[in-house]
Amino acid sequence: MIIYNVTVNVDKTITKEWLVWIKEHIPEVLSTGKFKEAKLTKVLVNDDEADTFSIQYRAHSREALDAYYAEDAERLRSEGIKRFADKSLAFRTELEIIDEYSVNFN
Repeated sequence: MIIYNVTVNVDKTITKEWLVWIKEHIPEVLSTGKFKEAKLTKVLVNDDEADTFSIQYRAHSREALDAYYAEDAERLRSEGIKRFADKSLAFRTELEIIDEYSVNFN
């Protein structure tokens, strides 16, 4: 299983506006059918100027992620770049899930 992780540093002056937008953007990415779920998290760092967020999209497969890059990524990234390019910085990583564990307290 592959996680497509997008980490974004957002200038605090636009954090509220960016959060409204990203909560609309994530469902658009999921609607491509290439991912089964997404998580929006805030990275807990002390920074007076920026907030950092991570969006983790769980791809159906390596092939699905490659198809996303080829068919959807440029179009879906463009709106965020146009709106927030001067006040945000994003970088992307791919994570391969090796194993998963959970605790059951029954």
